[in-house]
Amino acid sequence: MASYAKELEVAQLAVQRAAILTKRVFHEKAKGTVSKDDKSPVTIGDFGAQALIISALQASFPQDEIVAEEEADTLRDDAALQDTVWGFVRPTELTDAAAEHLLGGPIKDVGSMLDLIDLGKSKGGNKGRIWAIDPIDGTKGFLRGGQYAVCLALMVDGDVKVGVLGCPNLPVDDAAPLTADIGANQTDEGKGVLFSAALGQGASSRPLGTGGLQDGRSISMKSLDDMSTASFCGSVESAHSNQDEAAQIAEKLGITKPSVRMDSQAKYGSIARGAGDIYLRLPTSKTYQEKIWDHAAGDLIVREAGGQVTDTLGRRLDFSIGRTLAENKGVVAAPAAAHGQVLKAVQEVLGLQ
Repeated sequence: MASYAKELEVAQLAVQRAAILTKRVFHEKAKGTVSKDDKSPVTIGDFGAQALIISALQASFPQDEIVAEEEADTLRDDAALQDTVWGFVRPTELTDAAAEHLLGGPIKDVGSMLDLIDLGKSKGGNKGRIWAIDPIDGTKGFLRGGQYAVCLALMVDGDVKVGVLGCPNLPVDDAAPLTADIGANQTDEGKGVLFSAALGQGASSRPLGTGGLQDGRSISMKSLDDMSTASFCGSVESAHSNQDEAAQIAEKLGITKPSVRMDSQAKYGSIARGAGDIYLRLPTSKTYQEKIWDHAAGDLIVREAGGQVTDTLGRRLDFSIGRTLAENKGVVAAPAAAHGQVLKAVQEVLGLQ
């Protein structure tokens, strides 16, 4: 089995560097939201983080394809926004020279930044090496000072081999209890986690730093011996998951704790380290297809931490079809030993049995 050691190191450092930019954007209050075709907000941080990550991948793996969320058309048409993004990208670097060198160093100019952003247009698929990037997953969480994640995953022939999540607003302490979304008045002290996994090698967490990688520690999901004590992780946005059905599932399982709602793949990281137990993303539309960049890294991290991740029909998430999870409906993530019980309750409530 390939170790993917270099891919993992580059991915971790690339996410860490991109997270530096996103934190600067937030604290300097230069979010500059614009509106995409789907009306969701885009920030300076999205464009800047994507450029930095793709630059790092190009330095080490120039032949690899990339599936990424953003395109540079908006920046090409808006000189002021373009200059603002470049003002954040240009000075962003890791404080460790060797780590920064591994990522290829700084992007040379504005034109290169725009070209890098536009390298994320791969259609995905089941052949070759393809990276999936979500530069800021949970943009609305980012905007209000809540949970968001910088997400990067490598797929080889449609199978996820490496996954990394940078979660700047999660507590560093893996033993910290799962709490609701934190807000903009919180300080950065004690926050910032880098989750990562390589297939067959387990999952880990480490503090999210500004230089080389800090020491990591192995993480694993909690043993869920008593379902009534379980904690649910859910989405803040009601459009992302059916909250009423989630409440019915909790009742069926005997879970009495209120669900903890937070944005982004920070939910995957939280349950992977045992801060929560179950993550449900229940379909709100028969036609909606999840994007691969919203799940690839978290899916691998949870599975490598001893969890199981399927859709509501019990099928593994299929990242080999294209830019979306076209063959899947919803997400059910839980400790492997308890996943069957959770899935049964999900299917009963959704009328799938």
